[in-house]
Amino acid sequence: METVNSETTFVTPLGKEYIIPEPSGKVLDQYEAAKEVFEQDPDNPENIIWYGRRTAYLGNYEDAIGIYSEGIEKFPDNPRFYRHRGHRYISIRAFDKAIADFEKAATLIEGTGNEIEPDGMPNAMNIPVSTLHGNIWYHLGLAYYLKYDYENAYEAYLKCRESGDNDDNLVSSTHWLYMIQRRLGNNELADKMLDPIHKDAEVIENDNYYTLCKFYKGMIPIDSIQSIEIGSPSSDAVAYGLANWYFYNDEKEKSKEVMEGLVESSAWSSFGYIAAESDLIQYFHKKSN
Repeated sequence: METVNSETTFVTPLGKEYIIPEPSGKVLDQYEAAKEVFEQDPDNPENIIWYGRRTAYLGNYEDAIGIYSEGIEKFPDNPRFYRHRGHRYISIRAFDKAIADFEKAATLIEGTGNEIEPDGMPNAMNIPVSTLHGNIWYHLGLAYYLKYDYENAYEAYLKCRESGDNDDNLVSSTHWLYMIQRRLGNNELADKMLDPIHKDAEVIENDNYYTLCKFYKGMIPIDSIQSIEIGSPSSDAVAYGLANWYFYNDEKEKSKEVMEGLVESSAWSSFGYIAAESDLIQYFHKKSN
C-alpha cells in the first residue's frame, strides 16, 4: 500500500493554496515505524489504525482515508475505522461523508463499553483525556455544525458531554452546545448549558475551550481573548469562538474580520479554520482570489 501522497498542496474551498510542509524527523520516524509494524502484520486492526493515524499526521489525509477504507473492508463492524476516517473527511471538507461515517460508528458503539483513546500527539502531562464514544459524538456534532444542521449537532454534543466525566470533555462539548443554541437564538438555553462550568476546573488539554466557556459565562473579560495569535488548532478555536460571539451578537463586520484573519493562517485543517471558512462562504459570500 503506497502512502506517499503525490499531492504536495491543498486548495481550500476559498481557493487558498497551502503547501503541505515536510514532516519533522520525529513525526516521520513515527510514521516509518508504524508502516513497518503494519507491513509485518497488515491484518491487525491496531496496526492499521496507527498506520492511518501516522499517515494523517504527515498531512496526507487522502492516503489516511484510503488506509482506513481498507481497514473497513477487513473489519466492517469496528467503529474505530469509521471514527478516524470520518475525522479526515472533515479535514478535506467532505462533510456528508464524515456524517455517514460517524453515524455508522454511533450505531456500532450502541450498548458497548467506552474506552480511552490513546493520543498520537500526547498533551504536556501525557494523560489521554478523550474516549472512543466521546470522539465519535464530538466529531459527528462538528460535521453537523459545519452543514448548519444545528439540531442534530446539539443532540450529538449532548451525547458527547454525557460520554465522559472529566473536565476536558465537559468544556469541549459545552463550548459547542453554547454556540449552537446562540446560533439558534435560544439564549436562555445557551446560558443553561454553562451551568456545569466552574472555576478551578481540572483541564489538562482543552484550555482553549475552557477559556471560551469562562468568557461565555462572564468569568473573564473579552480583552483576554481578543489578542490571541492564530495559527494553531488551539488558538484558532479561541479565535473562531470570538468571531462567532461577534456573529450572534450582531457585530457581523467584526465577526467577518476575525474569520478572514483566521483563514489567512497556516493551520488550514484546524477546526476553527474550517468553521470560519465555512461561515465566510455561507454568510459573507467571500470569493476566492
